[in-house]
Amino acid sequence: MTEDRTVVVAQGTFDIVHPGHIHYLEASAALGDHLEVIVSRRSNIDHKEPPILPASQRCAVISAFRMVDNARIGHPSDIFNPIEALDPDIITLGYDQHHDPSAIKAELADRGLDCSVERVGPYEGAGSELLSSGDIIERIVQRYG
Repeated sequence: MTEDRTVVVAQGTFDIVHPGHIHYLEASAALGDHLEVIVSRRSNIDHKEPPILPASQRCAVISAFRMVDNARIGHPSDIFNPIEALDPDIITLGYDQHHDPSAIKAELADRGLDCSVERVGPYEGAGSELLSSGDIIERIVQRYG
């Protein structure tokens, strides 16, 4: 933790960025003064299909957003390693991310890190918007097969 600013960490796959991702990052940035984003490595994604884009490209896209102060690719084997290095005040979770906040808090405590874990609310976009990379991929396959 820093005394002069509130550091927030958001993390995710960010494959085929959509309005839900933008909402997550904006809501995360609004909680503090400095937003760090950790982009998941393909090797650490085991709860869904692997991303289409390589981590370096996904990180470059996230780095381009105005609300993001810094983006980095996650650690190859220890997803908490970058959290230890950043020592944030807040870790945010996306509305539909699979992570268990209690398990994260327990791991943070085991590592001597004192930060809150907050889940952002859902994106309230237009009803026809695609808010999942998987749904976008499915639409592309349907259209171009």
